[in-house]
Amino acid sequence: MTIGFSSRAARSTCVLCVAGLLTLMPAAAAARAVLPDPGPPGGPRAAAAQASPLYRSGTQVRPRPGAPGVPDVSALSWVVADAGTGDVLAAHDAHRKLPPASTLKTLFALTVLPVLPGGIRHEVSADELTGIGPGSSLVGVVEGHTYRVSDLWNGVFLNSGNDAVHVLASLTGGWSATAARMQAEARALGALDTHVRSPDGYDAPGQVSSAYDLAVFGRAGLRNPDFARYCAKVDAMFPGRNGDSYGIINTNRLLTGADGVEPYPGLIGIKNGYTSNAGNTLIAAARRDGRTLVVTVMNPQEGGGHAVYEEARSLLDWGFEAAGHVDPVGSLESGGARPLPGPQAVPAAVAVARPSQDDAGWPETGAIVGVAGLGAGVMALALRLKLVRVEKS
Repeated sequence: MTIGFSSRAARSTCVLCVAGLLTLMPAAAAARAVLPDPGPPGGPRAAAAQASPLYRSGTQVRPRPGAPGVPDVSALSWVVADAGTGDVLAAHDAHRKLPPASTLKTLFALTVLPVLPGGIRHEVSADELTGIGPGSSLVGVVEGHTYRVSDLWNGVFLNSGNDAVHVLASLTGGWSATAARMQAEARALGALDTHVRSPDGYDAPGQVSSAYDLAVFGRAGLRNPDFARYCAKVDAMFPGRNGDSYGIINTNRLLTGADGVEPYPGLIGIKNGYTSNAGNTLIAAARRDGRTLVVTVMNPQEGGGHAVYEEARSLLDWGFEAAGHVDPVGSLESGGARPLPGPQAVPAAVAVARPSQDDAGWPETGAIVGVAGLGAGVMALALRLKLVRVEKS
């Protein structure tokens, strides 16, 4: 079953996107012009900072008597959270904005997976492989070769292939449109620290996320069966140039046990990353005794390239031991703030997450993502109709 997505169809969809964008941009500009005065600096974020320890600097934990001590780790930022309840058990500089590297591919997957059927086959064009950053991790996608979408997702999750990301983004509206839709997805999840510039996580000016946001993405991903299945794979076969296949292995060493890193018992993924600017980053999830924890670790300052795995291991061990012995310091639920007891409590209304002054361009992004979503919807519909035609033939 081969479905070549024709350049004619791609052009048609892009024309639709551009036409809609040109129609909506004046409205977006007008919307920005009449926005109410946001008030003093900080706005809703300042209120949230009063409501949640997660907005404070340093390590935040609320131990009960007998709780284990938080491990001493060197990462610039980290979070330990219960994936089931969303409770954040402990964190360090949870909302510090840092480059995410390839952990941002989790947001890419959350955004794109739902609109691309895995059984579709697509012939890759030269245009789809342009613009890949120098030194990018690649899975080996070749121009003119036909791949299943599921193969490309294996390339994204296991090999962190930026080439696979570029092709998948082209199938859902293009690079900029995908970035806009990812931005909208982050906001919808309450992840307000994330600013998307390059959907593959490649270093780009202004591209940041946070340990908190990455934990939100990891938790949301585990609720998507396709995401959960891909992020837990240890290895897979990837199509080669001449009709053969070759093996690829997940680069998450805490999952595979490669390069002398001991695999973590009960680990179920999710995604690691590295760039020279971001350092090593990791979202890891593990299950034990009916409880699933999500840990994020961003840019360890000591211990070499494998420190990100060992620090995640320490935090997971602590999280499983501390569960039931600490009070939450926040939540991964949209908004993220849990009111503090007593005189520190604030009205719940001010703890609701909304776009802040950092998001002054959000009306324009909303317009763009609306058009991008329309284009992606048309693209997905075209792909599905092609799939049905081939199956019936």
